[in-house]
Amino acid sequence: MNDISSRKDIKFIIVSFYDKLLSDDEMLPFFKEFSEENLLETHLETITDFWEDILFDKQQYKSNLLQKHTNTHSLLPFTITHFAIWMSYFLETIDENFSGINAEQMKNRANSIATVMKIKMKLYA
Repeated sequence: MNDISSRKDIKFIIVSFYDKLLSDDEMLPFFKEFSEENLLETHLETITDFWEDILFDKQQYKSNLLQKHTNTHSLLPFTITHFAIWMSYFLETIDENFSGINAEQMKNRANSIATVMKIKMKLYA
């Protein structure tokens, strides 16, 4: 398997990952507004920007990831189970398609981000 080497690769991961999330009844409520308001493609591009910044030192993501998720959490609370499902799908999607330094970095950063979010949301395992 090849490593993640381009925006196209990141977008592939994000789209594949979201296909899994949107097929999961437990996770679907968190993404309902994106699909109902036809904002999914914009959201996928934004998430791709975020990961491209992390992996390839770009400067495209202009939002506050933590704030967006804490806002969602205040309206529709996340649980430890939701984080476990999210991480499982994310890591699985990467592992099914890529291998290498960037793939490992993406998985490690996702774990770090999830840990910080859980702490900020007071969700301790």
